[in-house]
Amino acid sequence: MTAPTRPVSAEIPAQHSPFPARKLVVMGVSGCGKSSVAEALCQQLGWAMLEGDAFHSPANKAKMHDGVPLTDEDRAGWLDAVGLALQTQHGGAVASCSALKRLYRERLRACVPGLRFVFLAIDPASAVARVGQRMGSHFFPSTLVDNQFQTLQSPEGEPLVLCLDATRPLAELCEATVAWLATAA
Repeated sequence: MTAPTRPVSAEIPAQHSPFPARKLVVMGVSGCGKSSVAEALCQQLGWAMLEGDAFHSPANKAKMHDGVPLTDEDRAGWLDAVGLALQTQHGGAVASCSALKRLYRERLRACVPGLRFVFLAIDPASAVARVGQRMGSHFFPSTLVDNQFQTLQSPEGEPLVLCLDATRPLAELCEATVAWLATAA
């Protein structure tokens, strides 16, 4: 799969970040707030933002738009593209990526040793409500949220993973993440 033609990251000089260049994935089911948290972290840390949805193939986006869940095979090229983008990004970077299965996270870790994950845990009803609020502005329908929960393998207990309640305010999620990064700096 080729990289998206539109820009998905903004190169920001590393000297603006209080932390050494790191790579981070904000993960979870659709509607948990991955993109919002990732964008806020990038602004705060001065790191590049990699919007995971931008790396989906047109075929994947069409399937999801039509309410058809993606398979492991569908996600393979997407995960490789996200992993390569993280790997080749100079300086710190945050990617928003569902990374629902351990196998998917391992695929990303193979591209970026030491990759860190922030898991935004959310209940199904809240996720469905959030996805429903963005109808018309996103290709992912709320009818697929249940499938994401069926696919999800919690990363709790995996190395270099921070688990947070996705319903906490954005500022609190960012504060907790930055504090966690600081302990590993």
